[in-house]
Amino acid sequence: MLFTNRQEAGQKLAAALLKYKTDNPIILALPRGGVPVAYEVARKLKAPLDVLTVRKLGAPGHAEFGIGAIAPDKIRILDETLIKNLEITPQEINYITEMEEQELIRRQKLYRENKPKPNYFGKSVIIVDDGLATGITLKAAVKAVVRDDPKKIIAAVPVCDQKSFQDLRKFVRPRVDEVICLTSLLNIQSVGLWYHDFHEVSDTEVKHYLDINH
Repeated sequence: MLFTNRQEAGQKLAAALLKYKTDNPIILALPRGGVPVAYEVARKLKAPLDVLTVRKLGAPGHAEFGIGAIAPDKIRILDETLIKNLEITPQEINYITEMEEQELIRRQKLYRENKPKPNYFGKSVIIVDDGLATGITLKAAVKAVVRDDPKKIIAAVPVCDQKSFQDLRKFVRPRVDEVICLTSLLNIQSVGLWYHDFHEVSDTEVKHYLDINH
């Protein structure tokens, strides 16, 4: 399945998530690319939309090659095998983490405007992104949400790497009730290849979607 854009992907993903409408879920987008997708899900399910800012930790010199991820409250997940194979030092990891934490804090302040995050305790939470390549950022997001002891966690993406999809399911259980992916591929290469329009979502767009949902 090749998607026209994130909006179309969100509409199709929403159809697969309609069964959760009666749970009155919170739709939690991973910015920035996951926000337009999640907006369509929230609109269809008539649910509140919020964001959880996570940041990928890129390998030195190859920022797009994820070796880990961070989430709020000092959550950090590392791919220890990959780090060992690439011979990345602890000092390098700490430096990359510090840089990404600064961007995470900047985005949190911009998107949330100092508003407290929702309380997920006893709630159903649907975490949405525009795709799943390595799955490392989604793992960090799940780790952040599960701390609040929600009733249910569902992870949902329009397109995913088959191996990462299976790995995520093993990683999160029993903390995630379901992982939903519309199109599972043996070798995804890049999420953007599966969208006709995969422009970089701006901070302005994120704010727009959050504002019109409220």
